Parts: sequence; structure tokens; C-alpha cells
Amino acid sequence: MQPDAADTLGIGGSWFDPLWRVPVELSPLERALLDSWPVRRLGMVAHAGAAALTTTQTYSRLEHSLGVLALVAHFAPQDALARATALLHDVGHLPFSHTLEGIDGLDHHDLGHARIRSMSQLLARHGIDAEDVIAVDDGRLPSPLHSRPGGLKLDHLDSFLRSGQAHGRTEELPSVLLERLRLIDGTVDTDEETGTELVRLAVTEARAQRSTADVTPVAVLRHLVTTALSEPDPAFTVEELAVMTDDELLGALRRAPATAEEADVFRLHPLSWQLLADPSSGSQADVSIDVDEGAGAPLVQYQITRSYLDVPTVDGELLHSPDVTRLHGELPLFFALRRVCERS
Repeated sequence: MQPDAADTLGIGGSWFDPLWRVPVELSPLERALLDSWPVRRLGMVAHAGAAALTTTQTYSRLEHSLGVLALVAHFAPQDALARATALLHDVGHLPFSHTLEGIDGLDHHDLGHARIRSMSQLLARHGIDAEDVIAVDDGRLPSPLHSRPGGLKLDHLDSFLRSGQAHGRTEELPSVLLERLRLIDGTVDTDEETGTELVRLAVTEARAQRSTADVTPVAVLRHLVTTALSEPDPAFTVEELAVMTDDELLGALRRAPATAEEADVFRLHPLSWQLLADPSSGSQADVSIDVDEGAGAPLVQYQITRSYLDVPTVDGELLHSPDVTRLHGELPLFFALRRVCERS
């Protein structure tokens, strides 16, 4: 029975995912993981990254991880290793998720594997080897969580549908769509009509990540963090950054002398930074070589080098999409922003 509140604590030993409408009877290990700090922390990290500050996509990494658990429980309910990995696959994410990826070499996969190893004793008490979780996570062990190259996997299926629901892009309930999906060696397979809808959701997600509403907060937050870290006596270290939650990072930026003023303006008036060119609207993308650096406030520059555009299979064959090919072909995309006004 659907609970009155979809808690993320494992109360009563079950989880009912509100997106997929899948009830999950939690194992003792899954309940223990939901009570551990590496997993609890994900409830304070936005899945959409800095775009959570400027869009309606405000759900957490924990909600997404529970969604992936629900999908594994739906397609492979007896696979305890895959279920544990579903809950742990994102534990290495930085505050604001992908927004800060790559700064000073930070990589959420490496951080995640280190955190999984730090949970070895907890996992071992429930008969799971941390190294096996890591092997599933990076694809060295076959699993319902990993697809064929270019194929849609459960992690991205949850991302596309959860984002689509948050932005109002879905045309039917994800729980209804789920009834038409099956898993073939980890790849989502379906009929052509449903496959086309899944591709549309992937494409619109990629477009959203190239929009002003997404690019502006991501670029500015990266600028603030790199500014703070470049100080001779930084207010926080790279190691401290890696374990922060979103609110802890925003607080640290507002306290740091080098970023305090800009961080406050960013919090109050994100559109104080103007996107000088928007590739998604057909304007010049490579603005880094066209904009006069001497014209007022310093530029904030940002580039997108990757989009998640995995496609499902239809009767075992990858679904071809000209939109996916075109979006891949536009990469890398370069953006520049400038702070254009002072606001109080």
C-alpha cells in the first residue's frame, strides 16, 4: 500500500518510489545504508546541480538513487549486489553534483569508490564485498545497472524521467511507461513509440542543460569555487570541498573574503550575470575568442564537453535519432558570461 509520506529513512522497512510507483521491501543492508552518512548526505546534494537554484528541478541525489533502487527491484529483485550499488553509485558526488566536476582534478567516480571502501565493514556484515560493489559500479561485473555501449541504462532512465517530470516534459506517468519496458543485458528495450518518447526526453534534457537557466548558475558557481580555492590562504581546501553538502558550500562561499560579495549577489540575483551567447538558440558558441575581455567586468567562461544521450533498443537494436547525432556533434560548447549590473 502506498504510504502517506515517501520517507527516505526506510521507516517500516519499505520504500515506495513516487515517480515509478514501485514498492520496495528493503533488505537489512539497504536500511543500514539509508542510515549511513555517505547515503544520507545525498539528500543534501541537488541532482540537477546549481540548476536547482534557478529551475524547478530541485530533487536530491538521494531521491534519484532510491529511484534507481526501485528500478533494479522491479527488473532484478533478487540481485542484492545491484540493489546495494544502486544506493551507493552516487556517493562520490561533490556538492551540487556535476557542477564542480573536474575542479582541481576532482572526480566523483574516484571519490565514490573511496567512500564505498570506507563502508567495507558495514557491507561485509551483510555479506557484500565493497570491491564487488565497485566492480559493478564501473562495469567490470555484469549487472542490471550497465547497458551496452550507447544503450540506455537504468541510472539514466531514472534521470531522464525524473527530470522530465520536474520540468513538465513527460506526456504520461513514468509508472505507466515503465509497464512497456524490459531489460536486455542491462539495456532498456521497448517498442518503437515508447523508445521515441524516451529519446525525446533525453534530447530535451540535453537541451535544458545548455539553456540560460542551467548554464548561468553552473558557470557562476564554478567561478566562485575556483576563485575561493585560488586564494593564498583559501577559506576551504579541495578535500573539504569534496565532502560538503550544497548548503555548506554556499555558506563557505558567503564567508570567504574573496567570494562573499559575489556569492551574496548570486544568491539574490542570479541574472546579474548575463550569458553573452547561447548556442542552444543558434547564436555563436565559441564566444571565448570573440568577446572583448576589456569591456567591463571579467568574463566567466564555461564549456560543456559531454551530454548524456543514451538511447533505448527496440527489439534489441539501438534506436537511431538524428537529434542525438546532432547534439553530440555540437560538442564541445563554449559559453561566456559577464556580470552586467550591481544590485542590492
